Amino acid sequence: MKCRKSAISSVGVLLAMVAADCQLCGPLCHAQGTQRAALPPAVTAALSAGNRSMAAGDFKAAVAQYKLATQAQPQFAEAHFNLGLALEQDGEYPQATGELEKARTLKPSLRGANLFLGIAEYKLDELPQAEQALEREVKLSPADAKAWMWLGVVQTDMGQSEKAVVALDKAAALDPKDADILYHRGRAHLLVSKASYESMFALEPDSYRVHEVLAQAALDAQQPAEAIAEYKLAIARAPRLPGLHEELGDQYWATGQTAEAEAAYAEEVALDPYSVTGTYKLGCLRETLGDAQGAKPLLEKAIAFDPSLSEAFYYLGRAQIDLGEVEAGIANLQKAGAAPGDVALNTLAFYQLSRAYRRLHRTEEADAALARFQALRAETDQMETQRLAKRTDKNHLPMQEAMPSTADAGR
Repeated sequence: MKCRKSAISSVGVLLAMVAADCQLCGPLCHAQGTQRAALPPAVTAALSAGNRSMAAGDFKAAVAQYKLATQAQPQFAEAHFNLGLALEQDGEYPQATGELEKARTLKPSLRGANLFLGIAEYKLDELPQAEQALEREVKLSPADAKAWMWLGVVQTDMGQSEKAVVALDKAAALDPKDADILYHRGRAHLLVSKASYESMFALEPDSYRVHEVLAQAALDAQQPAEAIAEYKLAIARAPRLPGLHEELGDQYWATGQTAEAEAAYAEEVALDPYSVTGTYKLGCLRETLGDAQGAKPLLEKAIAFDPSLSEAFYYLGRAQIDLGEVEAGIANLQKAGAAPGDVALNTLAFYQLSRAYRRLHRTEEADAALARFQALRAETDQMETQRLAKRTDKNHLPMQEAMPSTADAGR
């Protein structure tokens, strides 16, 4: 039998963690009452001594004590469980599986026995048996995140990534802050994604989907030129597919190629007149390029589609002011200035408000907007050269707008 050298870096650590969670011999707690009271004093003394040795990390001594208990009380499931756990901690996996199997046979409802049996069988590379044991454990303890995790780990190593994802998602839902669970869950999801992409590449090696995936991979590698090239290849193969032109436009805008970005967004909106984000981005870009007349109807349409687009109010307000509709522009800038959770947008909105009020000779309101701008600007000094909305959220823009200085606001 081949002893499994851990295929994951955290197996030893996790075993100790799970054991600690069970207090190393926790099932003895369930033996309290009449069953525990009926134990001979010698058995109780051996169990207590074994517990102390386990807590001290002296697993060989613990094995010796628990053997005395099982010999004196062979039908006591908890003693066999503790002996199996001590053997497992000492690296004696074949013997551990025998004791843990004995414990679960004597007491099928004994929680933890199947878990540690599954871990020991995993260590011995007996993966189908390990999976069966862990499936029994999650039925007994459906709220045990570690049991679900180990089931997912075993299924991953069996090449059953899709099954593993289900188990590991349940583990993460039960314990979302466990780093080991998150690691194994991420690994399983990556394997599923890899298999899916490999199948796609094999079926259609030159399809638009392949080029779209390659574009996204180029973006992850911070290679925007390569991403643009792949998006163009994807569009060549699916020229009327909604979404591709918008993604290409994002990359053009992010790299300062605004004319190309405008053309890509315009193509997206022509293909899909109900594209909220395509309409919104085209309107924002046109206002940035000084085309207020072309920007205004697009931004009004985007807001009608989705009133939560706070930046659309900002750019609509700017466009209206550029077109002489100053009061309407002020109303929309005020909405942008009150948008929750976006200090950079608020700061820019109050900067534009101070200028708009001054244009109308409303000095008191201009001074109040300027003061608000200056207070917000003090919070965002470090954002002077950062993007206004560099987010992966598709509803946000890839553009860059410099934060105005307090000196500019007084002009």
